[in-house]
Amino acid sequence: MLDVEWLGTVPYREALEIQRKRLEARRDGAAGDVLLLLEHPPVVTLGRSARRENLRVPPEELARRGIELHEVARGGDVTYHGPGQLVGYPIVDLATRGRPDVVAFLRELEARLIRALGALGVSAHVRPAYTGVFVDGRKIASLGVGVRRWITCHGFALNVTLDPAAFDVIVPCGLHEVEMTSVARELGEPASAELDRRARDAVSEAFRR
Repeated sequence: MLDVEWLGTVPYREALEIQRKRLEARRDGAAGDVLLLLEHPPVVTLGRSARRENLRVPPEELARRGIELHEVARGGDVTYHGPGQLVGYPIVDLATRGRPDVVAFLRELEARLIRALGALGVSAHVRPAYTGVFVDGRKIASLGVGVRRWITCHGFALNVTLDPAAFDVIVPCGLHEVEMTSVARELGEPASAELDRRARDAVSEAFRR
């Protein structure tokens, strides 16, 4: 069971500092496992295995559009965050779960996101050889976890009301053949604050169990 906290809209660099402090508190035993839920202003992040050619526009153009660019210590390639996307950062000590297993933790994240999407009326699945959550082959959630002394950081991004066209500035996760989608698109609903709230509630419930 995880405590879940909603932080609202947080700039990416500030969120990195929040994660650092929460990770230290977890390591020192001053806090328990927690899932931080938030949104970011527009930002592109490059994971440890990212390739610069997966940026479809140069950094100068990203800056002109008001999109920040950050290199981060998580797994995965390149991804985009922005309003209408629910980002989750689990700060979890895997060493307290018996044998630490990062791959098993990723599978757990996927399973919980699939449960949350089911509660919203979206039938989602995983794809063999891929990390993330899909709907009929379209990617709805991306995952990229960092681990420090068996404590996790970074996490997942679920597209709720975010327009998938926002991903046109990158090759999402370095996968040319993957189409991005969102909860709003799959439900045929307009983007709304109410749908964002419902998604946040569904994810919170899925991770608290």
